[in-house]
Amino acid sequence: MSSMTVPSQYNFILERAKSMPRPLRVAIAGSDTENILRGAIAAHEDGFVDPILIGNYKKTKKILADLGYSDENFDFQPITNDTNPVQYAIEMILSGNADCLMRGNTQTRDLLLPVLNKTNHLIEEDRLLTHVVIFTVPGEDRLMAISDVTLLINPSLEKKEEVIRNLVEELGVFGVKKPKIALLAMVEKPSFHIKNSVEAQTIVMHHNEDPIADCELVGPITYDLIMSKEAARLKHYDCPYCGEFDGIVVPHLLAGNSIVKVLETHTDTVSCGVLVGAKIPIAITGRSEKPIASYLSLAACCSQWLRMNKKNKK
Repeated sequence: MSSMTVPSQYNFILERAKSMPRPLRVAIAGSDTENILRGAIAAHEDGFVDPILIGNYKKTKKILADLGYSDENFDFQPITNDTNPVQYAIEMILSGNADCLMRGNTQTRDLLLPVLNKTNHLIEEDRLLTHVVIFTVPGEDRLMAISDVTLLINPSLEKKEEVIRNLVEELGVFGVKKPKIALLAMVEKPSFHIKNSVEAQTIVMHHNEDPIADCELVGPITYDLIMSKEAARLKHYDCPYCGEFDGIVVPHLLAGNSIVKVLETHTDTVSCGVLVGAKIPIAITGRSEKPIASYLSLAACCSQWLRMNKKNKK
């Protein structure tokens, strides 16, 4: 068994991952990256992942040796420098030789371009691809989710509604039903000077008329009110969900990316990331993140795979 110490908040997806009928075959695009390999190997040792290593042979072999493993323990797919590891991984999945795509030693842009390429047919019809990060709340026994933190630089109102749908879907993968979702803004009262505060109010109005997803939706609302009942008391903000929200939809990419990086850098939060809206599970974590991030992202991908297969059988 692996030596990975996992917060109890993630027990739901770990139990689902370990109930897989067979290990998830994970194509790691750019396998010469230490922390992502560590997480994938730990998932392999715990029985729910079979890593497929796609990348520079010498660099990957050295990392494996440093970690105490031989390349013979895994399915190794050495590629030349002029071969795109992401496209190679996608072709393995499309041919039925792998189940899941995982970002390795590749730039975010280089991962996303093949995924979004229409000729690969990876995006579900009428869906927007978004990045959801699940994280523990320091000092509290619960999980939260935040989106989008990688793809959407400055999403329109319509795209934010798609972000909400994807966020609610992924929280369901983690066992959270009818989640409480907050639309982050700089102020909690709509102001025409601050466009995203007005958009948040409009989205809530749309939701009240015709539900966007099976969730409770509040906005605009500031970060302190999202996270703290005491802040709500002091600011006389009347909302029963303050300090209990399950998800945050950010107004733009910088806000989401900054929140995640601040939490990961300055607190003991544990997070993992996946893409939502694709026909296949896609694990995406930063190359500098702790190994537990890639380990948990793969556990989440197992739950996604189970849901996708159940849907396809209907």
